[in-house]
Amino acid sequence: MFKKAFLVFCFLMGSGTLYSQEIAERIVAIVDNDIILESEVTLRATMEAQRNGGNAEDAEFKARVLNIMIEEKLLYAYALLDSIMVTKPEIDQYMTYQVQQLIRQFGSEEAVEKTYNKSMAQIKKELEPEIEKNLLMKKAQDKKFGTVEVSRREVEEFFNKYRDSLGVTPEKVKISHIFRSPTKSARIMKIAYDLTALLLDSIKNGADFAQLAIRHSDDPGSAVNGGDIGFAARGTLFPEYESAAFALREGEISGIIESQAGYHIIQLLDRRGEQIKTRHILIKAKPDEQIDYELINFLTDLRDTLVRQNGDFKLFAKKYSQDVRTNNSGGVLGTYFIDKLDAALKETVAKIKEGEISFPKELITVRMIMVITS
Repeated sequence: MFKKAFLVFCFLMGSGTLYSQEIAERIVAIVDNDIILESEVTLRATMEAQRNGGNAEDAEFKARVLNIMIEEKLLYAYALLDSIMVTKPEIDQYMTYQVQQLIRQFGSEEAVEKTYNKSMAQIKKELEPEIEKNLLMKKAQDKKFGTVEVSRREVEEFFNKYRDSLGVTPEKVKISHIFRSPTKSARIMKIAYDLTALLLDSIKNGADFAQLAIRHSDDPGSAVNGGDIGFAARGTLFPEYESAAFALREGEISGIIESQAGYHIIQLLDRRGEQIKTRHILIKAKPDEQIDYELINFLTDLRDTLVRQNGDFKLFAKKYSQDVRTNNSGGVLGTYFIDKLDAALKETVAKIKEGEISFPKELITVRMIMVITS
């Protein structure tokens, strides 16, 4: 299913080795000889909400996250008590997997190093203790619960007894995409740049950032909120946007930043370790209608070829997608709760069945512009 779209995704490496979060003094739980800080729960809740959906500020959601963290520490304590061991080859194997995931996410080893401002050797060194800890917990869980068997009859009895209190699990979808960006002439790029420069001058001269975003920003999802896109983890925004935003001090406003979405003016509102809250004004270079028409025809022909020949979507994504973060993996974006998707993308995904390919769809946002298949 093709569609231009934006999605929010993040990659959580262990329990935060690469995150320099601010440590709060309040202790919310003590497990064996280990403590869990309120700041750790807040960060984990935010990451879980971005990855799987949910409200990170909701007290019940935070309580569930805290319970998960307690269970993890109990498993780790059990692993140490029971002398469960993890071998170096096991760690190395999982390390290779984690590093490959990072490279797929950011496009290259150099991009990973630039994002975290560390060499790959340093990243591996920081990841190793977390990987060892996670593998220990998995072994402890397998040892303690791996032999538990539940019959179909027991499952049905449990469901019938508690069906009214189980609630409904939101539907998840796994999405892949082929992304193409309309080409833009130097003339229309200059028009967009000049407008962005005019808005930046207005802000420097005292104009209200939020009001300008409401009136002029081409990102409809954030414009209604004065340009505020909320908190985002490193790796979830356009690289150019992210690099500029993380370099700002709180309250500081950037110069003109160009990404594949267009020209941005960014203000850093808040920072929580490796998460930032920003607002922006996006000015897009409006492509000529003829270029849009040609691109839609190209993607439609691509879709028709895939459907008619029962083609391999991953091969087409590698060959034709311009999204450098996903084309090497065959366009795979990840798995998302369908009710957490952007409204336009959600509408498109809801209309197609598993394995189907959509017609081209244009969806625009700061976090990503894409063409999608699920």
